[in-house]
Amino acid sequence: MRHLLRRPDFRLFFIALTVSMIAESVLLLALAVWVKELTGSDGLAGATFVALTAPMVLAPLVGWVVDRAPRRTLFVALNVATAVLLLPLLAVRDDGRLWVVYAVAAGYGLSYIALGATITALVQELVPAELLPDANGASQTVKQGLRLAGPLLGAGLYVLLGGPALAATCALGFLLAGAVGLGLGRAPAPAPVAGDGFGSAAGGDPGATPTGAVPPGGADVLAAGGRAALVAGVRHLMAEPALRRALVAAVVATIGLGFGETLWFAYVDQGLGREPAFLGVLVSLQGIGGLVGGLASAALVRRLGELGTMALGVAALAAGSLALVRPALGLAVTASVLIGLGLPAAMVGIMTLIQRRTPADLVGRVSAALDALASGPQAVAIGAGALLVGLVDYRLLYGVIGALLVAAAGYLLTGRRLTPPAATPQGVTPTPLAVGDAA
Repeated sequence: MRHLLRRPDFRLFFIALTVSMIAESVLLLALAVWVKELTGSDGLAGATFVALTAPMVLAPLVGWVVDRAPRRTLFVALNVATAVLLLPLLAVRDDGRLWVVYAVAAGYGLSYIALGATITALVQELVPAELLPDANGASQTVKQGLRLAGPLLGAGLYVLLGGPALAATCALGFLLAGAVGLGLGRAPAPAPVAGDGFGSAAGGDPGATPTGAVPPGGADVLAAGGRAALVAGVRHLMAEPALRRALVAAVVATIGLGFGETLWFAYVDQGLGREPAFLGVLVSLQGIGGLVGGLASAALVRRLGELGTMALGVAALAAGSLALVRPALGLAVTASVLIGLGLPAAMVGIMTLIQRRTPADLVGRVSAALDALASGPQAVAIGAGALLVGLVDYRLLYGVIGALLVAAAGYLLTGRRLTPPAATPQGVTPTPLAVGDAA
């Protein structure tokens, strides 16, 4: 981590990203809490999350825009635009303007997709290929830490400040992130590629698709325009063998995790015999595991390769899910930590793989396409899980989820030779798996 922060551009970017992530995490849960207080309806509060996820259908278009724009400028513009987007919330005082909350939530969801794709692309430009695992691990560590503290901070600030003042505070956070981002050195704009109107300026990596090169089996991907350009991200994911394997495993894993989202309440109530509030303890344990997993992920990528790291992360998720088949406090603690450990390892593995195996002019569309292809089935799985939990014993469902995740981990493991471990960058001490130096 220290060798990354010695790079001025990355240091500024990391500060801006951290501020942006804090503002984002604080408001996500607070919007639903606000709707609940305004209406007293659980259903209307839950509809806030539907509004947040609905823009996922625009992911191909979002990725196309990210690939056309200078990433540094886009990162600043998106943070400023998100701050402006939140301003209508200042006028919400009762349920008569509930539609404003939903409209802002939808815009917020769109911003979330665009910022995610932009960050993936910008990291590729700011950081040499050999340091990509470290950069992705650093961002995942922050994300997991905010997963632990963000909802609690958001709920506390909502109670203290109220909805409009909280929205104004988050808007200031996004403005601050944009202001810090202005200090970034200008990354070179991608050079034009015939027929696509975009550019290519990716860093080199012995295992990566060469800069400006046509991805395997995809000569028409970079040359096509119009609708083909919008779906180029999906086509690249399917054409590149390692990315295709990662995509299939990611979809299977997110379906399993989606089913599991709604089982936690049954597990805590029926299995452990505790109040629903105890779920907060388990979520906190996941956050602690996530911090450790984020810190260790760069070392894992270097020792196991991207697919190997993903396999280990998904295997941890599988072990956690199977541990929940038998309700017991000790197993609940173990399962929560394992699930927390597995998520960032899997995420860093797939993010690094995308950055190394995708030309710079295509990485925005590939990142957005992955989000859409994984999040869509996950949303359906969450709904299916909510229906099944009332019909099927939750322990059986956890067993099925565990089996799905074991299959996904095995599929990744059998393809690990597609992504051999990368060499440790010159001048950087190999990070021990005990992550003593990672902080």
